[in-house]
Amino acid sequence: MKVLYLYMFPLWGNGSGNWLRRLTLSLKEKYGDDYQAAVVAPDSRILKQAKVFRLKPPISGVFVGNPELLGAKKYSKFTNQEMILTYNYYLLRTAKAIEKFKPDIIHCFHTAFLPPIARQLSNLYKKPFLIMTHGSDLYYFKEDSRWKSLVRDASLKAKFITANSNFTRQWYLDMFGHDLYKKMKTIPAGINNNIDFNKDVSWIDKKLAFKYSKMVLFTGRLTQHKGVEYLIKAARQIHAEVVIAGDGPERKYLESLIAKYKLTNVHMVGYFSSRLDTIKDFYLRADIYVAPSVWNEPLGLVILEAMVQKTPVVVSRKGGVSTLVKDGYNGFLIRPRSPALIAEKVNLLLSDDKLRQKMGERAYKTVTERFSWDKIAAKFYHLYEKSMQKTPINGKK
Repeated sequence: MKVLYLYMFPLWGNGSGNWLRRLTLSLKEKYGDDYQAAVVAPDSRILKQAKVFRLKPPISGVFVGNPELLGAKKYSKFTNQEMILTYNYYLLRTAKAIEKFKPDIIHCFHTAFLPPIARQLSNLYKKPFLIMTHGSDLYYFKEDSRWKSLVRDASLKAKFITANSNFTRQWYLDMFGHDLYKKMKTIPAGINNNIDFNKDVSWIDKKLAFKYSKMVLFTGRLTQHKGVEYLIKAARQIHAEVVIAGDGPERKYLESLIAKYKLTNVHMVGYFSSRLDTIKDFYLRADIYVAPSVWNEPLGLVILEAMVQKTPVVVSRKGGVSTLVKDGYNGFLIRPRSPALIAEKVNLLLSDDKLRQKMGERAYKTVTERFSWDKIAAKFYHLYEKSMQKTPINGKK
């Protein structure tokens, strides 16, 4: 089985890129020579589990922001001619990848203009295709509806459409039509639980000159949607070090808040590139993870990353996070835009070691039982097999 993945961004610097890398690796580890992968993406780095067809788009685009594409233009701000230029570039380069790699299946790993490209090439090369939606791409359609009708058409022709949570699945159906429900499947992200809990990460305390023994962590893109400003405002009442790992358009504003409040317990450590495992040390060091999103977070891969480290989480009750977090069991769900609630729940966990440990163990149990990559890989492989069957899903010839 040969699968060609279409992707819009660098393979590092965002949750969906991490997901795509881990999915192809897990499939390769599980199925060996029965599975071959290639990725069409604007990235020049090498993947050991998949061939990368490197793209150099005429214009770099983002949905909300990407730490590896700082200053890139938002797709919603592209002119019509810029959209056509980008679409034609992806169309031609993907066609060349198909002719060279000769895949059995095409898998779009985002919506926007990729499904129309897959639909067009599927018709020309007689290859089935699937669509994957992550949620952030659906938010894009609120700002720019130019691709909606073409994505609707592609959705009708796709073999399957997968969503990272039931929340995202319902969002997709509401946007593109409930007649698609039979081909829509919810498959969440997987997580790697191969963790050395005894690893010495004290270098973080020394490097950042910690004064407190406890640490609170946020990781992710610094965009308005992520609500990091509310964590910074809460830090005035939090009795611990607060580490913010990531980069994005909100960084200067967030740094100005830290200066305004004269906070010495807040550390902006920036974005860690793909060549470093440093970010894993920060997850391991953290006592609590906070995700203060103000938008409907489709799933929250970074929340999974924290929970598998036996770290209780404090997250906004928005979107699909209730798939992961049960309030008071493995973390806390709070009202968004509330520094007071963030500080209250964080300080409760900081002051009660037994509660924090119990919630952390439950968080780990939740992730390892429900989100193993072995199970996720098997679900996608099964869909690929069904996609290659000659009889369409509705049973008609």
